[in-house]
Amino acid sequence: MFSLNLTPTAHHSYFSLPQKRFGCFPARFPIGSFTVRSSSSLQEVEKFTESSAEGKDLNSELYASVPLPPIKTSKRVVLVRHGQSTWNAEGRIQGSSNFSVLTKKGDAQAETSRQMLFDDAFDVCFSSPLVRSKRTAEIIWGDREEAILTDSELREIDLYSFQGLLKHEGKEKFGAAYRQWQVDAANFNIDGHYPVRELWARARNCWDRILAHESRSVLVVAHNAVNQALVATALGLGAEYFRVLLQSNCGVSVLDFTPQVEGGSPIICLNRLNQTPNSPVASGSSGGRKAAKRIALVCHGVSETNEASSSFLDDKPMNMLGTIQSQKVAELLLDLKVSAVISSPKRACVETAATISSVQEAADCLGADCVPRYVEMKQTNKLDVDNILDHFKQDVGNMTVFEPGWLNKLDEVMITEVWNQSGEAWKSLLNEMADEKEPEKVIVVVGHPAILLGLVGRCLNLTKDWIGSFHLDAGSISVIDFPDGSNSRGVVRCINYTAHLGRWSIPITRPTVDDEEF
Repeated sequence: MFSLNLTPTAHHSYFSLPQKRFGCFPARFPIGSFTVRSSSSLQEVEKFTESSAEGKDLNSELYASVPLPPIKTSKRVVLVRHGQSTWNAEGRIQGSSNFSVLTKKGDAQAETSRQMLFDDAFDVCFSSPLVRSKRTAEIIWGDREEAILTDSELREIDLYSFQGLLKHEGKEKFGAAYRQWQVDAANFNIDGHYPVRELWARARNCWDRILAHESRSVLVVAHNAVNQALVATALGLGAEYFRVLLQSNCGVSVLDFTPQVEGGSPIICLNRLNQTPNSPVASGSSGGRKAAKRIALVCHGVSETNEASSSFLDDKPMNMLGTIQSQKVAELLLDLKVSAVISSPKRACVETAATISSVQEAADCLGADCVPRYVEMKQTNKLDVDNILDHFKQDVGNMTVFEPGWLNKLDEVMITEVWNQSGEAWKSLLNEMADEKEPEKVIVVVGHPAILLGLVGRCLNLTKDWIGSFHLDAGSISVIDFPDGSNSRGVVRCINYTAHLGRWSIPITRPTVDDEEF
């Protein structure tokens, strides 16, 4: 059992700003004591939520991420959500109940995940004991000799009286409590419990056991909410980040843990989030809500510098591999009707943007009478780093931007400059999205990876200290949804998605046998 005293913060529509500490990042979130009654109106729920920020004591303890245990060697943890279950298909609230099983579609999704991870040298597999998760783990684990380790704390969120209800039944039976579950889950209370806070505590406990295991490559198969909590608690984000880091059925997320020389909590990088068996952009909803506005962040293909990386300062066209990667990106984005493509003026970015635009414009012109659709193209220096690096060329000339953890090698001054510029780019993108004449709008952004990583941090309302906690590969796509409009917080659908690249993609994990470095 562990607890962390948290400072009350004012309630607002965006997240409370997390604070960096001890190599991980405990977040702060509103606290207070309140009761939700099913007869309450939505206004009463909101009133209680606001008053919860005034510093009243909680009946139960709040939990946030505390420093993770030190590790001796680098470790990679791959999280997978179970495939579609019968209750997923029915729209029923599952929670930690154990009555649903995988559908045929769920079996197929698990098989796709198995193939995605087929060449990976996992040392151990942890699984939730619930049938839908354990069956997914068995399919992915295949004929490996090692036994799957079940851990009860990897079970799905406990939702008490909600469990088993169809969603419309939950709304009808619990009224304002169900509404709070939708709009303010971190403070949601039912049957005397705060389910999301309890889940965060469980997830943090799980990390102690996962990181203590003598292994370097770990597979964890569990559920939507608990995988969200595992990602968040690893990074040090509090329960207010629930439903912000999406986990689709059989979506794969990868976390890298690197030991620190002086010991203490390891350095953590979210290598990718929610690599799904299906297209991450095909769905028009985000966590069950329609996402009318969306930003797709695209990394350009590799340039002529070399076949594996791109220098900070190069302005070269893409090589053959980069051209293939950009074409694959354009094909994946055909699931979207893109309004505009905004890019850095660097040649690799412009070439990638032009490929996306031309494929989009041709997509609606397959018949003899069709007229090509116009996709606006724009360029902005806000998506590049040339003006930032003029004084630092000697230090960064040989640095590559697709190497994991490369941003952590920059000095404090440079990180601050990159972070500030990402803030300017984020503001301009939100202004672009806010056009009321286009209630449904999709913008594709092709920029320098440093700025794109900053945009992810801006979406999550983090500080510059987090900019090295994420990673992007060449030709990758990261998707941010705005289900409540561009003036509300964004929801991260995926980060560093590369499955569309096929044989040209970066493997999700790398074999760890006789390999001292990831």
